[in-house]
Amino acid sequence: MNDYIAKAMAHNGQIRVFAAVTTETVEKARILHNMNPTPTVALGRVLTGAALMSQTLKAINQTITIQIKGDGPIGGIVAVTDYQAGVRGYVHNPNFDVPLNDKGKFDIKTAVGSGYLNVIKDLGLKEPYIGSVDLVSGEIAEDLTYYYAFSEQTPTAMNLGVLIGAEGKVLAAGGFFIQLMPDAGEEAIEKVEKGISRIESITAVIHQGKTPENIIRLLFPDGDLEVFDPVPVSYKCYCSRERMQRNLMALGRKDLEEIAGDETGAELVCHFCNKKYRFTQDEISGLLEKQ
Repeated sequence: MNDYIAKAMAHNGQIRVFAAVTTETVEKARILHNMNPTPTVALGRVLTGAALMSQTLKAINQTITIQIKGDGPIGGIVAVTDYQAGVRGYVHNPNFDVPLNDKGKFDIKTAVGSGYLNVIKDLGLKEPYIGSVDLVSGEIAEDLTYYYAFSEQTPTAMNLGVLIGAEGKVLAAGGFFIQLMPDAGEEAIEKVEKGISRIESITAVIHQGKTPENIIRLLFPDGDLEVFDPVPVSYKCYCSRERMQRNLMALGRKDLEEIAGDETGAELVCHFCNKKYRFTQDEISGLLEKQ
């Protein structure tokens, strides 16, 4: 199954719900960053959350960036999504692991630790919108749910999961995103609560072969759904030699002169896909002249 997001409105338009399968996307991230299981689960949850949140954007030039910074061994997590659920991300430390928690699950709370979560929305205006909250659990889904309640005052429920096999490969990944619309009443709230209680493990459901549409039907089985066109999800990095060249040009003249003095030139590495870009001493000297 290719990764995608299904979208619907429930209960006469009082509830909007997105559900996603992101298994291939998270596995690609694992391979690109050569991650151990625990950071794979952590980044996979954030990438899935970002993909789901992308469907709240209104225009093709808009983006959302999620930054998580804690005092745990993962160091930090960054994920970016565009309007079309093209996501990319990385963790500061991809090569650690921690023991499973007392429930036998990946201990993302310990991996992340205490800290804060930033959500940066670039809506094409002069300045981006930045919302910041303290981490309430480090489990990602709960922290993003809290962000919407505290920073945007929007009742939201998120469930994000990644299932890892014995050899470290991603077997299932995905999640759902539910929001109450401004006119939602008590009955809508009850429907959301009952729907969430029906799904014990999102990764188990996905591993069984359930589609995003199936997940929405599990959440809201009454049939009162207005379904919209699905949106594909993919791991998409926009790095290029030209972008890296602009990064070099953006350095102060003193720093660029120091780099130009190195006969070996310089190597820049993209954080999001680990692609390497080599610049010779002559190329850097040429950039210095242009600067």
